[in-house]
Amino acid sequence: MFNIILFEPEIPPNTGNIIRLCVNTGSKLHLIKPYGFDISSKNLRRAGLDYLDLANVTEYDSFDSCYKSLARTRIFAATTKSTSIYTHFSYQENDSFIFGPETRGLPDEILQSNKIKERIRIPMVKNNRSLNLSNSVGIVIYEAWRQLEFESGG
Repeated sequence: MFNIILFEPEIPPNTGNIIRLCVNTGSKLHLIKPYGFDISSKNLRRAGLDYLDLANVTEYDSFDSCYKSLARTRIFAATTKSTSIYTHFSYQENDSFIFGPETRGLPDEILQSNKIKERIRIPMVKNNRSLNLSNSVGIVIYEAWRQLEFESGG
């Protein structure tokens, strides 16, 4: 359905929640190292429950290696630095969405890369820093899936 890319995720329960989201939306999860946790972490397994065995997860050593496997998809970068709201785009099956680490977001070299189709943001009350990563992924993926009338994924 969709590709969710987590660039250097730091908090195991967020990644575990996103694993559950992927299974329940028919999305693929792409994890770019290094992680801020051990992939076999108890917290990751607890948050992911038994979904980890059902998930389609691929690991990469760099953004470039991830991009090579997804080069035929449109990649949307989620960032608080964008002026484009995520609901202003028409999404397609197999679109990819990249999210940065919880404490710092995506680095400028990814945000400014020509590999990124668009930069999107989720609106928030002014002067707030960001939403929780797993909540942000859920908001964006469900909007993209809603646009496809919840077809193909589940």
